Amino acid sequence: MMDYRNKLVLAPMVRVGTLPFRMLAAQYGADITYGEEIIDHKIIKCERRVNDVLGTTDIVEKGTDNVVFRTCPEERNRVVFQMGTSDAMRALKAAEIVCKDVAAVDVNMGCPRSFSISGGMGAALLSKPELIHDILTTLRRNLDVPITCKIRLLKYPQDTVELARRIETTGVSALAVHGRKVPDRPRDPAKWDEIADVAAALSIPVIANGDVFEYEDFQRIRDATDASSVMVARGAIWNASIFSSEGKIPWEDVKREYVRKSILWDNDIKSTKHTLKEMIAHYSSLGLPEGLAVIKSDTLADLAKLYGEEEYYEYVSESRRKQMT
Repeated sequence: MMDYRNKLVLAPMVRVGTLPFRMLAAQYGADITYGEEIIDHKIIKCERRVNDVLGTTDIVEKGTDNVVFRTCPEERNRVVFQMGTSDAMRALKAAEIVCKDVAAVDVNMGCPRSFSISGGMGAALLSKPELIHDILTTLRRNLDVPITCKIRLLKYPQDTVELARRIETTGVSALAVHGRKVPDRPRDPAKWDEIADVAAALSIPVIANGDVFEYEDFQRIRDATDASSVMVARGAIWNASIFSSEGKIPWEDVKREYVRKSILWDNDIKSTKHTLKEMIAHYSSLGLPEGLAVIKSDTLADLAKLYGEEEYYEYVSESRRKQMT
């Protein structure tokens, strides 16, 4: 079973949280790594395939080679599958496809993007406590893995606490709380005091999320909120070695290591490019040569060349060819 106390956690991030980035964060010290949110509708059209060449388990859209979720045995005890859903039975059907290969299943109740909300998912669930109860209870009763969810703050602190208490009664193993409300923007400071209200009201572990940018912030948010664990999103994109107690390593090295892992796990090029662009845009500008070269890259081979990893790319490609013959 997963232990949610005193853990450093990689937040779920769309197009970023695929296998190479999760493995990167874990290498630097992340204890629990959430995958990107995947919609239940998408998962139920998939089948599970073992990929002997990569040593991965792939959840693939039936009748295609389109990999929707990829994981590996090495991360089995720390990877959390996060899904978007607005229906208990559909959520269960989706979770049953992945639950043998992950450490826990999380339901997204905090995503403010219009795509999620228009489908009744993400933050739209915050105003539907009965549906939340139905989804979480259904998952809890039918699955052997821990079930968790991630919420945002409601308009009034007492409403957030009340909802969190209701969620606790479903038997979830932990609750992640993003210290922002739905209309808040990332530049608005996270309200750590309102996370503290939730942590004080619950007996299950609360995972605090919001404005963690340095390793020292893990302890600061813990002290401020009394939360059991801490989750980081943007801080990890900007430099995944934020999880390291020994201090950050240069972001140039982090980027190169990310490219290597993308090659190793044959990551979707769109995901790798998106993540690199997020890294570059924070420290530099996408209009400079590096950013423009990333945007122009069409394949992992192009990125290998750009980051001086051609030899590694060749080595990986060659060992794959040998495996397949």
